Amino acid sequence: MIPINRRELIHRSLLSAVALSASSAPFAKSQPLSKSIPTLLIDGLGFPGGISVDEDAPLLPEEVQHLRESRLAASHLTVGPVGSMPSLEAFEKTVLDITRWEQEIDNHSEFLSRVRLARDIDAASEAGTTGLIYGLQDGVLFEDKLERLSALFQMGIRIIQPTYNRRNLLGDGCMEPADAGMSRTGIEAIKRMNDLKILIDLSHCGRRTFADAIATSSAPVSFTHTGCYALAPHPRHRTDDEIKAVSDSGGVTGIFIMPYLSKGAQPKAADVIRHIEHALRVAGENHVAVGTDGSISPTSVTPEFEEKFRQITRERAELGIAAPLETETGYLFASDLNTPGRFVSLAELLRERGHSETVVAKVMGGNLRRLFGDVWGA
Repeated sequence: MIPINRRELIHRSLLSAVALSASSAPFAKSQPLSKSIPTLLIDGLGFPGGISVDEDAPLLPEEVQHLRESRLAASHLTVGPVGSMPSLEAFEKTVLDITRWEQEIDNHSEFLSRVRLARDIDAASEAGTTGLIYGLQDGVLFEDKLERLSALFQMGIRIIQPTYNRRNLLGDGCMEPADAGMSRTGIEAIKRMNDLKILIDLSHCGRRTFADAIATSSAPVSFTHTGCYALAPHPRHRTDDEIKAVSDSGGVTGIFIMPYLSKGAQPKAADVIRHIEHALRVAGENHVAVGTDGSISPTSVTPEFEEKFRQITRERAELGIAAPLETETGYLFASDLNTPGRFVSLAELLRERGHSETVVAKVMGGNLRRLFGDVWGA
């Protein structure tokens, strides 16, 4: 099976199909920054650029400008592949991916910066840059050689998911019907990540894999990008018990912006707010965040985009990597948050719902900043 995820398919398919331009479908209007908007905004999972360019192409000038418009102090960025493939090949692809982003940081140092410690996020906020936090969504690249974890740490990896949707040698992902949990190697990997002070992300893990990992970890764990199962039952969503267990560990649950929030339909801001508020009731105000799982730049919905997205959805189903409720019209962004300033908009919406300035500041970045400091240390 070809190791590929939906974002990679989009990147490969839309190089010529979609352009971020005023002539295409309109974007949501950016919200002006009010005095009440938190100054520290952190995306628990997102990436610079948009889904309209090849994944290896340099950032476009307008995409670089979107970084400033986003007002994000930091974003957790996925590097490397996901899915079944030779471990060494996955490791090599990850090294090349990190090299690509290191070059982008060097080329756009007024807009991008590196995050290795939590204080780097503070520095990025003060400088007006977006700090990139490298993370893995699959442990396939070190599943047979755990000593690679040290090398990955030295290259800047600070967040790791042991498994993606499918099974690897570490454990089962959320789409495995057997739900067999973690292997002995997976348990050892959790311990080594703790020693290295790498944040463990369990967003795509199976139920038993999650239970094994959180029972093993001596440090807080996270769901950087997920939704609430109680509101929309789905394998990618976490139950109230799981969300509470993460908060009890000292961790954070990040709500994403995906069609699963709205049972397969393209989500809206109201869906995102609904899941954030449920997570707040379950986990408490110190343990909820936002991890969009999307691009910082907005998406242009053209006829070409619609056709390519239909093809992508069908290809994922044929490859056996699609999750339930992946539909041909369930686009990977909220229709009324299709702007670089979506965090500003979400903060304003939470305020309008009656949430205090303190709670809004925590959800929009403060809780992740605290978690990163707790796990990574000084």
